[in-house]
Formats: sequence, C-alpha cells, structure tokens
Amino acid sequence: VVVLLSLLGLAAAGKLLVVPVDGSHWLSMRQALDGLRQRGHEIVVVAPEVTLHIKPSKNLVMKMYPVPFTQEEMDEDFQGFTKDLFEGGSFLERVIRLYQRSKKTSALFLATCTHLLHNRELLGYLEESKFDAILTDPILPCGQILAEYLSVPSVYFLQQIPCGLEYQATQCPNPPSYVPRVFTDHTDRMTFLQRVRNMLYDIPNFFLCDAVFQPYAKLASEFLGRDVTVPDLLSQASIWLMKIDFVLHYPKPLMPNMVLVSGVNCASKKLSQ
Repeated sequence: VVVLLSLLGLAAAGKLLVVPVDGSHWLSMRQALDGLRQRGHEIVVVAPEVTLHIKPSKNLVMKMYPVPFTQEEMDEDFQGFTKDLFEGGSFLERVIRLYQRSKKTSALFLATCTHLLHNRELLGYLEESKFDAILTDPILPCGQILAEYLSVPSVYFLQQIPCGLEYQATQCPNPPSYVPRVFTDHTDRMTFLQRVRNMLYDIPNFFLCDAVFQPYAKLASEFLGRDVTVPDLLSQASIWLMKIDFVLHYPKPLMPNMVLVSGVNCASKKLSQ
C-alpha cells in the first residue's frame, strides 16, 4: 500500500514552460496545450509582445516581453516569406530567393530571442518558478537555450527543421537514396540518377543553415558561457513529438525518442466542400 501511494506523486500535474514559435507553429501547439491544461498541468507561455497569432488567453498564463520591431514590420516579413516560398522559378532562383528571405526573417527572430535572454526580470521569474519541463518548437533554438540555462528537460513539438537538423542532432539516418530533399519533387522511389540529383540538391542546405542558425550558436555560447553549436543544443531534447505520419509523408528512419503525433495539428472542425 505504501508503494502504491508513493506512485501517486508520479501522476501529479506538472509545471510546463512553453517557448513557442509564431505562425502556424503556434496554432497547432495551442491545441496540445489545451489538452495538457485540461489534465491539470500548469502552463506558462513566454512570448514577445509583437506576434502574429500568439495572443493573451484566459486559459494560459502569458508572460510577454518587449521586442525592437513593430507589428507592421512583422506582418510585412511574414507575407513576403509566404510569397517567396510558393513563387515558382528554377531551382537556383528558388534557393537564392529563399536564402535572402531567410536571412531577413532570421534577423527578426534572432532579435526576439536576444531580447528574451537579456530580459533579467523575466529570467528571474522563470528561475524562481521551478518548471518541470520546457515545451518548444526547435525550428528556432531559443527555447532550448533557455532549457539549458534553467537546467530542465525539453520536449520538442515540430514537423521538421530546415536543412534536416533533426537528423544531425539525433544522429538519425537520413539516406539520400530514398528520403527526398526539398525542391527535388522526387518520391521515395528513385532511379540512380535521381538519387545523385537528390544528393546534389542537399548541398545548398549547408549555406542556408549557416545563415539562419550560426547567429544562434554565437548567442547561445555568449549566454551560456561555453562554446556550443545548434546541433549540440538540439541533441539535448528528451522527446521529439513529430507532427508527421507515414500516410502524408514518405517513410523514413526515426530514433526511439521520436514520437509521431500526426493529426494533432489538424483543426477540429468540419471542412467545406
């Protein structure tokens, strides 16, 4: 009886810190947070004052912090990114366009992360709160930098990370022989020449990742007081909740701490014709 009673503490609700990424990333995460809240977990969301979709909610504790840009600047950047992403053109044109847009968007998000990590009042509150875990979207590593600083385990909620960093961080196999790369329009069944092309298309990713993630590595190294890389940071995650399945996505290798959560990102409403 004593042993059974002692196990009740393991089922108690926890205290969760959430460091989200704005846009559609937040819309799907919010549904998961609603489920966690209904199960009795205490949830605190840290977000910038200027956002697209992350707004104060009576169901969640929101801790907002100032950032050095306006709502108009953020709206313009996101609209431009969407336009660039879906605009046609040759492979080279799309890579150059995405590279230029990624640098601009990354600078905006980097400024957001920098102001969070240098907000001493907010950091003091987070330290005193003694969270059990951090839930974040690793497409931007700011949440993981905070997890390292607070020494709490992290849970990732994502679909994928640019340049396949989820494979590098988890040491998960990512063979170009049957895992299609971005912009190739290949399936998971390729001829030999398509596999060669698939491998060549992966080369620009190194340049894109350097532009987007290298500033975060520098910021993390300065903030944590030790040299770190972004893959080093991401490798510290306890669980990767992957918003994919093998119905709408091609089969590919996974690691034991990668959990497929599939349709959690789908809205619970009837679609029109």
